[in-house]
Amino acid sequence: MAVNRNKVDQWKADVAMSVDFYNDWFMEFAPKAFRDTRVETTKQVEVALQWTENLTNIRPETLKNHPSVLPMLRMTTCPPIARDRLIGLAGLSPNLVRNMEIEKRVPPKMKQPELVKQLEMIGGIIERMADPDIFVWKDRGDKGTEEEVHRASIIVADRLCGAVADPIIRNAQEQRQLAAMKLWLEARGYRELKPGEADDFLSMPNGTFSFRFNVPVILEGGKKVNIPVDAVIMRKDAKKGDFPALFEAKSAGDFTNTNKRRKEEAIKIQQLRKTYSDKITFDLFLCGYFDSGYLGYEAAEGIDWVWEHRIDDMALFGF
Repeated sequence: MAVNRNKVDQWKADVAMSVDFYNDWFMEFAPKAFRDTRVETTKQVEVALQWTENLTNIRPETLKNHPSVLPMLRMTTCPPIARDRLIGLAGLSPNLVRNMEIEKRVPPKMKQPELVKQLEMIGGIIERMADPDIFVWKDRGDKGTEEEVHRASIIVADRLCGAVADPIIRNAQEQRQLAAMKLWLEARGYRELKPGEADDFLSMPNGTFSFRFNVPVILEGGKKVNIPVDAVIMRKDAKKGDFPALFEAKSAGDFTNTNKRRKEEAIKIQQLRKTYSDKITFDLFLCGYFDSGYLGYEAAEGIDWVWEHRIDDMALFGF
């Protein structure tokens, strides 16, 4: 039974209300989420500066032991260096930079002489291009005062947070969405699944829910992978063999990105159906900028949704 995907005449009004709902949240809470992240990032930058003697001695051993420091180092230069620009500027192995920034490690199979050579090149580029207006002690030949280092850390943290502002806001919004769903479910007698209580999503007890649960699917060729699902809910009246309801929490601050990413959900539902049959469902919990083009695309795939501004529609899914 469809809840919202077949109510085309209501989509336009819902989109407008969802945009207002998101914007109200953004104006009130997004600045705090950004500031909180900036405070924590400032502390991390201060630690990283200690490792590099306040950017005066970036040793290969330091980069090898603390590879996750590289994104911060790229923000210390004038101008800040993009990942690909650093690779081209220093003639680095793309694999080395990707491992350091994404995997938080150095490539385990990279030969040590070459690794040390490339880490030295990274340190040389960063030290040479360090922003003299931020790291004022560089020209003096010392390591800066405590106040100067703290001020520099705040500026670098601000650059880092600015580069990932959208993920910061998206993460805060997702946490709020899941909190709203948890509150709604618990008010109706559902409880959150305890760690180790179920072997998999099919063995969840009736009346339980879990967030960020891995659901295995089988791809073409027989390869088995896990799909992370934001919310998995086993209905109170579920019978043996019934699938729990699967929901993806989605939020967006503009219409462009949602239409770019709308295929992601379609791919997930296709993989789930191929693995578990057409009886399994995969629906959305939406807040923000999702226009009729996006909704129509998801509806065509048999995906339904609940708008956060009308969360009581959850009841229509049988909860």
